[in-house]
Amino acid sequence: MTGTPHEPDFTGLEGEGDEAQQAADAVRAVLNWYTARIVAGRRAPVPDEEQIAQWTADREATFADLDRLPHADPAERSRLAELYAARLRELES
Repeated sequence: MTGTPHEPDFTGLEGEGDEAQQAADAVRAVLNWYTARIVAGRRAPVPDEEQIAQWTADREATFADLDRLPHADPAERSRLAELYAARLRELES
């Protein structure tokens, strides 16, 4: 089910509300996904260090995009919003 706390639903947001906020929300949702996986991975009886390292690198790259958002032009904000909404759907599938 989309739109639950576990799976935010970004469909139908195009053209509504503040585009910068929509982009930030999409990026933060992906950050939250990575954070949850990193924590769970570290708590596993036998942590998969390689997978944790990949999630950590992906999370750092996501943070970099979040830091860029305030200075991004509308086209870049739109691109990031779409990219991270799609990434979240992919991660959660």
